[in-house]
Amino acid sequence: RRRRSFKYTNPAAGAGGKSRRVALGIAGGAIIASIGGLVYLNDHVGGGDGLLRTVSFYSLAIPKYIEYRLHMMMDSPDEVWDQLHKETSKAGLDKIMDLQGFYVKSGQMCAANIGNAFPPIWQETMSPLQDECPARPFDVVKSIVESEFGKDLNEMFYSFEETPIGAASIGQVHRATLKDGSRVVVKVMYPGVEDVFRGDVRTIKMFCEVAQPVHVPPLIEVEKQFMTEFDYRRESEQLDKVRKNMIAANLSGDSSRLCAIPKPHLDLCTKRVLVMDELKGDKLVVELKKDMERQMNRMNKSLEKFGDEKTMEISFSKEFTLGENGPTAEEYDTFIKLLDAKRRASNFYSDLYNVSVGWLPGAKKRTYEGKSSLPINHAKLVDELLYIHGHQILVDGCFNGDPHPGNILLLGVEEGKPQLGLIDYGQVKILTKGERLLFCKMIIALAQDDKERICVLLKEAGYKSEKMDSETMYKFARVAYDEDNEELTEGKHIQLYMEQLYNDDPVQHLPQQYIMASRVSILLRGLGHAVHQSRSVAKAWKPIAEKVLKDEGQT
Repeated sequence: RRRRSFKYTNPAAGAGGKSRRVALGIAGGAIIASIGGLVYLNDHVGGGDGLLRTVSFYSLAIPKYIEYRLHMMMDSPDEVWDQLHKETSKAGLDKIMDLQGFYVKSGQMCAANIGNAFPPIWQETMSPLQDECPARPFDVVKSIVESEFGKDLNEMFYSFEETPIGAASIGQVHRATLKDGSRVVVKVMYPGVEDVFRGDVRTIKMFCEVAQPVHVPPLIEVEKQFMTEFDYRRESEQLDKVRKNMIAANLSGDSSRLCAIPKPHLDLCTKRVLVMDELKGDKLVVELKKDMERQMNRMNKSLEKFGDEKTMEISFSKEFTLGENGPTAEEYDTFIKLLDAKRRASNFYSDLYNVSVGWLPGAKKRTYEGKSSLPINHAKLVDELLYIHGHQILVDGCFNGDPHPGNILLLGVEEGKPQLGLIDYGQVKILTKGERLLFCKMIIALAQDDKERICVLLKEAGYKSEKMDSETMYKFARVAYDEDNEELTEGKHIQLYMEQLYNDDPVQHLPQQYIMASRVSILLRGLGHAVHQSRSVAKAWKPIAEKVLKDEGQT
């Protein structure tokens, strides 16, 4: 009979061996998963360089996101938040300046206060990104232009200024003169930016998928739309189309119209070079700040004192409270007319003095006050921007999806005839007739606060959520297309409010065709907030929408 053989085994040793095997298995799995994750990231964000950019972004974004969430949980006092905003915004700007690419666009969104989501400290810190991005050396620009045309620079241009007048995320702009004497500006695209942008957007999208899923659906459309920016031939055609639409509507043309849009020189536009007429004016933000300084000088107040007192409604202040609007366009006009009458009277007396006493030996002639000293009608500018873009969206179905303050100029200030100058048409969105008419109906329903109608139209547009809760749908439409205020957001920060909506009824699909229209609404509202001119976009666009539907025989 076979004898059994028993071997004593220490249970603890056996458990330890099993634990070591499990630990080794976990470690091996983690290594494999890490390698797999790195391979996925490498493929997803554009190769080795893209992976390094992703790691660099996450090295700041993840720790700071956790820190912000912890302070929210602890309900930290205001002074702690102010210090955190100051430190993080500075680190964020440094990171953006280092990485550039799509991160510059993100910083511009912050500076423009999209959705009223960013504290004043962040807006101020990021404001240089509106038009002060790092520029490339002129040798790089020269080589790109010459390679695109196959000619020396001096064969194409009578003159070409080496110092750029502006630099952005994908290229920079130089003044030049054509051989026929025409004054133009030349946009030159940096090499390799398309791959960089694509990787950056995917990096941010991956971050949002984990940390802020509410932003993922809009990012999908934003990624798709931003990818149209990398062919200046297409942008020149879009610019030409929008310009012709605006001229046909009597909204653009000479200085008496609401806006000026530069004419592209289509025969001088290539994939990486765009040549267009120069608009003589400065950025809207710059002119509004100059206006603030002029009015403070008129009142004999210093910039610092004015900033502390916050007494003057006619201001360009980042410290604003929603709902506390400044003067209406009509009130501005009345005020400006009074100041102009005073200016004319002062100039009349100066003229009398100069032709009489001023001729006496030792007498000092008096100076004259020009029209540029008069205030700019901030309310009128906001109303005009809303009307122009409402017409583009609802009437033409062809609109610029990126009207941030850096893309808006103000012309004719010195002559006392301010006129909007609209530039940068890389992100033009086209709506079909059906999409345009449906959006007209949505605008009217929002303006009338018809909750039932809003939900019906939102469903028709393609909105889908887990529960299809009507109250959540209504709130989403209001914030996305119409307005944002403390009453609507229940006193919450817009980010927390949108997260609450998402948690109440997770979104499965957004109407992609209207995401860029929503972006336009949010951008223009942000500008309105900044100059104390908050608006309901739906109420501003309602007359346009009603006329469109009437002309089409619809209601």
